[in-house]
Amino acid sequence: MTVKAMTAKEVARKVIDNQPLFILDVRNGDAFADWKIEGGNIQYLNTPYFDLLDGVEEVVSELPKDRDILVVCAKEGSSVMVAEMLDEEGVDAAYLEGGMKAWSEHLEPVKVGDLKNGGELYQFVRIGKGCLSYMAISDGEAAIIDATRMTDIFLDFAQEKGAKIKHVFDTHLHADHISGGRQIAEATGATYYLPPADAEEVVFDYAELVNGLEVALGESKIEIEALYSPGHTIGSTSFIVDDQYLMTGDILFIDSIGRPDLAGLAEDWVGDLRESLYSRYAELADELIVLPAHFMIMEELNTDGSVAKKLSDLFKENHGLNIEDEQEFRDMVTKNLPPQPNAYEDIRKTNMGKITPDEEVQREMEIGPNRCAVR
Repeated sequence: MTVKAMTAKEVARKVIDNQPLFILDVRNGDAFADWKIEGGNIQYLNTPYFDLLDGVEEVVSELPKDRDILVVCAKEGSSVMVAEMLDEEGVDAAYLEGGMKAWSEHLEPVKVGDLKNGGELYQFVRIGKGCLSYMAISDGEAAIIDATRMTDIFLDFAQEKGAKIKHVFDTHLHADHISGGRQIAEATGATYYLPPADAEEVVFDYAELVNGLEVALGESKIEIEALYSPGHTIGSTSFIVDDQYLMTGDILFIDSIGRPDLAGLAEDWVGDLRESLYSRYAELADELIVLPAHFMIMEELNTDGSVAKKLSDLFKENHGLNIEDEQEFRDMVTKNLPPQPNAYEDIRKTNMGKITPDEEVQREMEIGPNRCAVR
């Protein structure tokens, strides 16, 4: 008996294109409630695998006949078995290849715009985790911002585009996912930049990412300018790219703002966060396109799958940018915060180079949704 697999990439395209999909998630209820595949045209049924061991007859009546059915579990094995049981009952269902682990790691490249003289800017949407990475390309040279640990996609993409990776940046020391920036730099000979205020405990060499730093990309001299914007971390740094785009790291998102507590210093950093959002960003050009390092909800995706919006629109629409009372703002970003990311302390230590977990442990450390935002 052979049932068909659906890849994470295929599921991502269904989500982005708003295609109908019915998901039978056979993980335990708490895992499903914490994190699931989301999309505007997705319907769900959560029935734990162990409840289906004696047969799937009870769930068959709850499955639709007018949309694709996908069985999902953590790693794949349970979903294959359930899909086979459904097949025996005459139900055509696929299983998610690699399970939710594969969903967590999938990156979808989306072109977000052109740079001067033929340059291009790409956003890599980690749709199951809410992470966003970037690659700017000009005249055969590339710069990468906030790369994930799945480094092959960046290396392969640059090679496909005929570009040599020259610069690799992390906007801050990440606490929700493991950076691939240093590994990409080591593999390509690129320079790896990290804000020094976030790097006091790192155990490797890096180039200091400081306010006003400018690097040029290609013969067209596409400018990438660093703008110190603390608040999520004390070293958080934004970028203005080609005078068109504002990469905000984890300070400003489309529908939310960054949380200041992941290093245990929320009360210390809340003033920096407000200063970055309400003063530093307010001085910038309204027409800049904001490109954050994360998204929190699927509604933040544009129809092409990108996550981007004009800075002027965010100053009108983003609640976190429109709290006049400073104490109200302070309370919002220091009290009633969402749960902290899974294993965030070990993720920070990994990004410092203090520990080097094996690949499977790194996968487990990152499992779960984006939790960098405050709404």
